[in-house]
Amino acid sequence: MIKVKSLDKINNSNQPFVIYKTKNGFDLYTDFSKKIILNNKNIYRFLNTEYRLKKKYKKTDLLIGFFGYEILNNLIGVKLPKQNNINFPKGIFYKPETIITLKEHLFYNSNNSHKVFKKFKININRNSYKKIFDNFKKKIRSGQTYQIKICTKYKNKSKIDPLDFFCKLTRSNLAPEAFMIKDKNFSIISCSPENLITKKNLSISTKPIAGTLRKTKNMNKKKALIFFRNNLKETKEHNMIVDMERNDLSRVCEPGTVKIKKEKSVEEYKDLYHYVSLIKGKLRKEVKNIDIIKAMMPGGSVIGCPKISTLNLLNHQEKENRNIYTGSFGFIKYNGDMRFNIIIRSLLNYKNFSEISVASGVVIDSNANQEFNENFIKAKALIDLFK
Repeated sequence: MIKVKSLDKINNSNQPFVIYKTKNGFDLYTDFSKKIILNNKNIYRFLNTEYRLKKKYKKTDLLIGFFGYEILNNLIGVKLPKQNNINFPKGIFYKPETIITLKEHLFYNSNNSHKVFKKFKININRNSYKKIFDNFKKKIRSGQTYQIKICTKYKNKSKIDPLDFFCKLTRSNLAPEAFMIKDKNFSIISCSPENLITKKNLSISTKPIAGTLRKTKNMNKKKALIFFRNNLKETKEHNMIVDMERNDLSRVCEPGTVKIKKEKSVEEYKDLYHYVSLIKGKLRKEVKNIDIIKAMMPGGSVIGCPKISTLNLLNHQEKENRNIYTGSFGFIKYNGDMRFNIIIRSLLNYKNFSEISVASGVVIDSNANQEFNENFIKAKALIDLFK
């Protein structure tokens, strides 16, 4: 268990740092020797960089950071219309010189209480949501999409201590893809549950989530599994996303190697249960990391399917940039191995404004009120941090 002094010292040093969940705890990355701010031009050079390694390489031989939603659209040729923009970077990656291993129970005594200058407001109210929902239902009936995710944002003006928030989040709602970034003028904290890419040598896997159920006193994992299996809407949504992720993987894998290794299991979180599958494949030898990124991002489970036409529908509906939401956070090692999540269940604080973005899936059997309420359930663990 890390000493409180260590986290206090790092947090008060005014140096940027990143924390990322591992199997047995967390890794903290700091002492950055390089900071790469991505744009639509330099991302190609960034992803095409080939690192020549010695036989041995250090744990710090990697770049860690995030791709925003907009830059991933541009990378695959999907153009966005003009939207409201807070001018947040499209992506940032850091080269750490120090990595500190932390145990799972993070203890930190914050001296900086958060300040909320304006309460949370939602950018789409229930009535507006229903209009968008009904419009997308027509698109589904006409065959333009089969499933689509409507994004809503909860925003306020606030000053936060991101490390304090992150430590609280790990105690209340620990997730396998949780991470935080603290930099000079922004911070991100996340309890993301979804892994998009885990690549080691030629082995690659993805773990799509499609299906959400609110927790109650009378619900447990076994009952949740029965609910998902017997719910036609949730089953359709899950099957479509799994098929799309299999197809995305098949674009970069050897024929016949993409297999579902764990199908339709339930994972438990603070306020909800998720319906999850695990898909694995073997990469073709000539495939590069840029090919994998373009095939897999943005993650289909948080967009809908088919991916490209659904992205176009979403982008022309939404009035403001998603920024980090439904982008990807993770690392690329100098030997080509990488791990990336999908940035969901995340809070972005930029220039003392906080935003929490969430989305729920719409299929032909969906109900507008249920999907609107599901969005709040997904945001609740982060909203509760401000209490």
